[in-house]
Amino acid sequence: MKNITIYTTPTCHFCHAAKDFFRENNIEFTDKDVATDKEVADEMVKKSGQMGVPVIDIDGQIIVGFDEPKLRELLEIK
Repeated sequence: MKNITIYTTPTCHFCHAAKDFFRENNIEFTDKDVATDKEVADEMVKKSGQMGVPVIDIDGQIIVGFDEPKLRELLEIK
C-alpha cells in the first residue's frame, strides 16, 4: 500500500475533490490541514515549494493540485 498524505484547507474545492477521489477508490490517506497548523504548512512548502493546496505526497512523489490522470497513473487505477 502506498503512503499518501494530502495537504489541504477546509474551504478548498480541489482539496475536497481529491479526498472524494481517494474515498471513491477506497484509498487510505492522511489529511493534513495547513490552515490550522503552521508546522504542517511549513512541511508542505518544504516538500513542494508551493503555498497553494492541495499538495499530495504519494511515497515522496509530489503532485500540486488535483491532477486526476497523474493520481490514477501513480496509484495504478484505470
